[in-house]
Amino acid sequence: MAAGSNRLSPQRCRHAWLAVLCVLSASAFARADQSLEAQLAETSELAHYVPEKALKTLLKLDELARSAATDTRAEYLAQLSEARRNTGDQKAAIALAEESIALGKEKSSPVALAKGMLAKGEVMLVRNELDESHQLLWAAEAIANTTADLDLRVQAMILSGQAFAEDGNFPAALTRLQAAVALARQDGKPLPMITSLNALARLYRQMKEYSKGADTLKEAMAMATEINSFARMASLLNTEYLFAMETRQQKRGMEALLSALELQRQIGDTATIDITLVNLSDSYLKQKDYRNTLIYASQALEAARLFHDEAIEATAYVNIGEAQLGMGRLADSKRSFETGLSLYEKSGDKPALQAVLLEYGAALEQAGDMAGAVVAYHRERAISEDLFEKQRQKALWELQGKYEADKKERQIELLSRENQVKTADIDNRRLQQRIWWLLAIVFALAALIVGILYRKIRQTNAQLEVKNLELKQQSSRDPLTSLYNRRHYQDFMRTHSQVEKRGAATAGEEMVGALFLLDVDHFKHVNDNYGHAAGDAVLKMIAENLRVILRETDMIVRWGGEEFLAFLPAVARSGIDDIAHRILTGISAQPVDYQGAAIPVKVSIGFAPFPLAPGGQSLTWERAVNLVDMALYLAKSHGRNRAYGVRGFANFEKTTMEEIEQDLERAWRAGFVDLSVVLGGAAQTDAVVIEPEPALA
Repeated sequence: MAAGSNRLSPQRCRHAWLAVLCVLSASAFARADQSLEAQLAETSELAHYVPEKALKTLLKLDELARSAATDTRAEYLAQLSEARRNTGDQKAAIALAEESIALGKEKSSPVALAKGMLAKGEVMLVRNELDESHQLLWAAEAIANTTADLDLRVQAMILSGQAFAEDGNFPAALTRLQAAVALARQDGKPLPMITSLNALARLYRQMKEYSKGADTLKEAMAMATEINSFARMASLLNTEYLFAMETRQQKRGMEALLSALELQRQIGDTATIDITLVNLSDSYLKQKDYRNTLIYASQALEAARLFHDEAIEATAYVNIGEAQLGMGRLADSKRSFETGLSLYEKSGDKPALQAVLLEYGAALEQAGDMAGAVVAYHRERAISEDLFEKQRQKALWELQGKYEADKKERQIELLSRENQVKTADIDNRRLQQRIWWLLAIVFALAALIVGILYRKIRQTNAQLEVKNLELKQQSSRDPLTSLYNRRHYQDFMRTHSQVEKRGAATAGEEMVGALFLLDVDHFKHVNDNYGHAAGDAVLKMIAENLRVILRETDMIVRWGGEEFLAFLPAVARSGIDDIAHRILTGISAQPVDYQGAAIPVKVSIGFAPFPLAPGGQSLTWERAVNLVDMALYLAKSHGRNRAYGVRGFANFEKTTMEEIEQDLERAWRAGFVDLSVVLGGAAQTDAVVIEPEPALA
């Protein structure tokens, strides 16, 4: 079993960018002639990888730090909380985090408040209290984004994105981590940049975006190599191992781990080396090299105990158990497995416990211990019932319960027969022997049947999950362009909240959503003159160009026929007209080559920011799309190959939204609507603001 599928460790991976441990020397400790801020900068480099040394130095600064300025004191409390957490003192770590929170409230310091909430959220994660941890991290991100501290904002975005990933919300996680990378680039410091890239690469691995993840990881490794940070290089090599295992490149994964281990031993890393060691043991286990599995799992166990990392300790015991089982040491294997299972139970990590029980049961089954496998499967089933309450799974457990009841009835009957045989006359010994043979056969058949049923149930569940994913994909995508369809967009907008917007806009610039509705000009002419296959080629070309012009986080929808809808959740208000111009020029610049003919393609666009709030009341998304459709009609009627945008409303007290919707052009001429037009053709940077004409007498 491997460690760190998404994070290096719940206890110790989130502040990786705070530690540079290329060489641990005496200069890393406080000096009398340094400022407090400089001394804290040096201790932060030790807190992650050598927390016991950082703790000694921080305690010497305690009196000076507690009388310092608010933000400096908050940084001290955050570092001290991290050092306490990484040395296993969770109670003290929480107390220090809450002290920073109280300081932030007392002094009205968002920096102190955010740092305290981030520190407490990390301790909650170590304690496996995920819901409370996630709520704290998301709230801390919102507070951190109100400050000018770029390092704090990058850290908060990374932690928030990781929390969303743990919660299964990959779109929100991707938005946060991409924003963290963008902000780190703006900051220009290598440490936050490497950490945010590493977190983004791990998310891409979870999303099965292996090519993007590899590019992101390569950029991070180049930066870590440039600054000669052995600690970061080791962390990135552990991420490379996860990619290699996911893509079944065992040799590459092994080489990455061995390189990471060499770097960690060179710098004297005692705090995170256990992750590399336990992953090495898992890699050797997959190769059935049980000797090396035991060597590295034992080393990981020793390292994990130093920092009270029960998750790594539990994983090491499980790997030891599987290696012992492979070597034929069944009794030793069971003891190791049970020790690992008890640690998982103590931590309350039921999903991990369930996965280990499945591995345990499968290993025992392969070793021929069917009775032990059934017990492991029973324990796994009990956890599954607690975790999943869907009707389909309930029916499966009810079926298994029936088998258990039948088995108990048979056991009672057989025990009764056994008692009768023991009290019978010695002349019935032959009959007694036959009954014992029957008992042995019944038990063997029962164990075999239960094992087969469990395998069939697991195979059926896996097939059903694949079919459900395929059905979901088919129901939400347009078969011609592979864009989202109208139904998917409607479902999305029912739950969409503008609070979810994130962006890396410059200070003071308003971020809004935006709607763009496109219609192909003279599409009927294309179908009539070249055929419907040419029309399909035009639609595919437009879909491909929209994917290039817009961002991954933007939703592109085939709205119907030759119409496309684009929803941009977070853009600068001042840049909406420029986006419309990019769409016009980007599509018109690429004619469709069909059977030797170059078919020119142009579109007309209606667009508006979203949400729209005439008179202070926000329009529903349906009415906003209707208004954008009316703007599109104006673009069509005023010459095509252009975009008409609704910028806002004026004098709304003299009209109603219903009157505007009935005739947008008339409302504009009366001065109730502010429109802009973006022309296609030659490059331009400014949109034309259309001044209303005087109403006709």
